[in-house]
Amino acid sequence: MAQRIMILATNGFEQSELMEPRKNLDEAGYETVVVSPEAGAIKGWDEKDWGQSVKVDMALDDADAADFDALVLPGGQMNPDILRMNDKAVQMVRDFCEAGKPVAAICHAPWLLVEAGLANGKNMTAWPSVHTDLINAGATVLDQEVVVDNNLITSRKPGDIPAFSKAIIEALEKQVDVSRAA
Repeated sequence: MAQRIMILATNGFEQSELMEPRKNLDEAGYETVVVSPEAGAIKGWDEKDWGQSVKVDMALDDADAADFDALVLPGGQMNPDILRMNDKAVQMVRDFCEAGKPVAAICHAPWLLVEAGLANGKNMTAWPSVHTDLINAGATVLDQEVVVDNNLITSRKPGDIPAFSKAIIEALEKQVDVSRAA
């Protein structure tokens, strides 16, 4: 059975930061599931205007971190800002981290890691306007296309998506290797 990856998003997600990692993960043989507090579909933001809609596969209220192998958090300004005000979304991020599962956040999505209290003592990256929030939360900010600190994977921007996707896949492969060795 393929490993399942939750993509937690709502309206205003950065189009490329959901679509491209999802495509890369699907092509690598993983099952991606879009989870949202919204029903039906959510609409992306594509650079300067509204973009495509994406079907919501599962309601956040019905989702459980135990049923997934990793969490992907697309950025954009609106999406993570809305989600960090949603207690269930923040708790979902905590649940994945507490289980030691990969949590991958790009662009503004590390705001959710800050809100969940998970940035302190971690090496992270994000969109430049989020750096001060990370520093204030106790993280060390590195200006790299991808930063991996244990189970946390962070990236800065759409141009980092290839490295971001590769880091997620490597974390999932490592997870399988560890479970096989156990």
